[in-house]
Amino acid sequence: MPALRFTLIQTHLFWEDKAANLQMLEQKLRQLPEDTHVVILPEMFSTGFSMQPELLAETMEDTTVTWMKNLAAELKIILTGSIMVREEEDGSPTYFNRLLWVLPNGQLGYYDKRHLFAFGDEDKHYTPGTKRLITSVNGWKINLQICYDLRFPVWARQSNPDSPEYDVLIYIANWPERRIHSWKTLLAARAIENQCYVIGVNRVGDDGKGIYHSGDSMIVNPLGEVLYHKAHEEDIFTIELYQNELQQIRQTLPFLRDGDHFQLLS
Repeated sequence: MPALRFTLIQTHLFWEDKAANLQMLEQKLRQLPEDTHVVILPEMFSTGFSMQPELLAETMEDTTVTWMKNLAAELKIILTGSIMVREEEDGSPTYFNRLLWVLPNGQLGYYDKRHLFAFGDEDKHYTPGTKRLITSVNGWKINLQICYDLRFPVWARQSNPDSPEYDVLIYIANWPERRIHSWKTLLAARAIENQCYVIGVNRVGDDGKGIYHSGDSMIVNPLGEVLYHKAHEEDIFTIELYQNELQQIRQTLPFLRDGDHFQLLS
């Protein structure tokens, strides 16, 4: 299978200011190398980790989704990151922290964050998702998750030991510096236990509540070795991953075969 290039954008975010964030991110996106495949933005990249979806959430036809589609098409990239989304049924709004996976041809997939951060009242404003999103690019299978999901290994676990469900596990986040040791430890753990590459993209800087984010975006290989790490600074980093290296590790150390078969029921 061909190599796959991922670009991580670790950036500050303007608090609850969509226009400023989209302008800033567009400038960064237009500076990217032309040959990257997947570009990853942080969680809630248009607002920061705000608990005001009633004021800030958009529909799937509004400004930010259109912005993602236009840039994905123009730059010929797959663009991913999460935003606040509003769905309405019978006139009653429901809000999701929704990761969007936008293709250059305008098609998109999405994943609604499963594990809501009750410690920060996220569960009081948003509805949890019920399904994982595992997508495919050039023969690679990619599992997409959001921030707090990282603390719950069953949600990411390869459930078929005989045939791994995915090759790359991506976490986008607004993970605060005060708990960054957990972030770094769990990214490595998810890579080791699932024998996959793990990519974690976090923001930097203070949010509107005075909470500092150190970034510490990382790329970890299936052995738990750190291929990239950046703390405290904005950074744009592109890496090329190779299937033959992944398959060699899985064949040399076939630990997944000894795993437990299980099904996620809810």
